[in-house]
Amino acid sequence: MDQKSSSRFLDRRTAPHITTLILLAGLSALAMNIFLPSLPGMTAYFQTDYRLMQLSVALYLGVNAVLQLIVGPISDRWGRRPVVLWGVAIFLLATLGCVLAENVYVFLTFRMMQATIVAAMVLSRAIVRDMVPEAQAASMIGYVTMGMAVVPMIGPAIGGVLDAAFGWQSNFWLLLALGALVLWITWCDLGETAPLTGRTMAQQFREYPDLFASPRFWGYALASGLSSGSFFAYLGGAPFVGDQVFGLPPEILGVYFGAPAIGYMLGNYISGRFSVRIGINRMVYWGTMINAAGIALNLALFYGGFGTAISFFGLMTFMGLGNGMTIPNATAGALSVRPHLAGTASGLAGALMIGLGAALSALAGAMLTPQTGAYPLLWIMLSTGLLAIIAIIMVMRRERHLSYGGSP
Repeated sequence: MDQKSSSRFLDRRTAPHITTLILLAGLSALAMNIFLPSLPGMTAYFQTDYRLMQLSVALYLGVNAVLQLIVGPISDRWGRRPVVLWGVAIFLLATLGCVLAENVYVFLTFRMMQATIVAAMVLSRAIVRDMVPEAQAASMIGYVTMGMAVVPMIGPAIGGVLDAAFGWQSNFWLLLALGALVLWITWCDLGETAPLTGRTMAQQFREYPDLFASPRFWGYALASGLSSGSFFAYLGGAPFVGDQVFGLPPEILGVYFGAPAIGYMLGNYISGRFSVRIGINRMVYWGTMINAAGIALNLALFYGGFGTAISFFGLMTFMGLGNGMTIPNATAGALSVRPHLAGTASGLAGALMIGLGAALSALAGAMLTPQTGAYPLLWIMLSTGLLAIIAIIMVMRRERHLSYGGSP
């Protein structure tokens, strides 16, 4: 389907407009990080400790990962539209629960329920793959995620300002209002794109081994998951580093925290502009190299005694740049290994990425103390970045094998 020629905005009889896909992906990104500068204040509000409060990131990511395993097959069976609409609707109810929570355990329960917004993130990618072929999908996903990169860039900054002016609950009131707007736009615009085959859910899940047996799928999924693992570790550890190591107030931490998104937006632009010409494998390779190099330089500055808040957060733009090049292209590659299983592949690859992210986010939160400084966080990030390079090298070797008639 030619998205440009067949999509009419707010007409659900046609394929969705790219604006709707950007909004869906952006809402999912905003829900993940807008409240992060508030974590130290929320810790005091609920009279708990930071490690428990930080589970609002790790548990959210964990539930997010599990849901991705289900969302893909369900959408392949019953369509993208109903799954996205239900996901956003449940997210709205959960967000209201977060606002009204009176203790940390109630808050964490509703925070886990908020993870249903993952349907918007997973299926915005699958919808792109439904509409255009592989090379164009990498480019279009790049533009979609470039648009959503603006959200995590400004989200923590807005969250920090709202927290300082109105308290942490104001972040969730904003999510509620924006979620309602996105639900209305999605209802009006999101036409069905899934090539429905009528397979039952049991048949859908039985097709997972078809993906499991593909080395290329695993290579792309691991390249994306490990490279983005650096970012998820950052989500779990950077608020602590900013507050406890550098003593930044929430509004300043929010501004600094968005630094990776500047690089991510540039990386997404590069993906959208050059993926078709350069090829997805080389784009992923150079993206993973840039990600690891930026983190290594950051770590070297700390060991040399030159680490500051500006250098720590500023160099994270290279992590964002690398991920902006890696994730759209690796995602398009993973979804194209078995095109008839695009929704399932999107869910499985996303579950791997978010599941790894949940573990790394929790690990970063557990290892950081005022005495350790930023070192554990940077070592976790560097390790995952280096493993991502190995993953895409394996894919490139597999591609050479395929040229001699091997299986995908």
